Amino acid sequence: MPASPVSTPSAPPVAGPYSPAVRAGDFVFLAGQIAIDPATGKLVEGNVEAEANQVLANIAAILGDLGAEWTDVVKATIFLAVSLDHFGTVNDCYAAAVGDHRPARSTFAVAALPLGAAVEIEVVVHRPS
Repeated sequence: MPASPVSTPSAPPVAGPYSPAVRAGDFVFLAGQIAIDPATGKLVEGNVEAEANQVLANIAAILGDLGAEWTDVVKATIFLAVSLDHFGTVNDCYAAAVGDHRPARSTFAVAALPLGAAVEIEVVVHRPS
């Protein structure tokens, strides 16, 4: 089955030649989300907690577009700009979002993220068609 873009009307506008979500068989791969407020198209202001919560809200909205929930997420990857200094804060926000569900997860420190964001998260969703 070929990969195909999925409609995600709740996703913030994309900043490049990519799709916010792509289905391949029973899996949907979400592009990394940074803390873009869908209403303004701008990066939210504030601290890393505000960014993490916006990222997680964006992902939850996209999951809703797919008819999915956090319990359908099988893998998450978190990227933190510059260092892992904010790991604890982002981890707390993430735990609150996913509840008792525990997808596989990786967390990386990266040199930089688009628009100067501090946090980016991507997920893989198991969602049979």
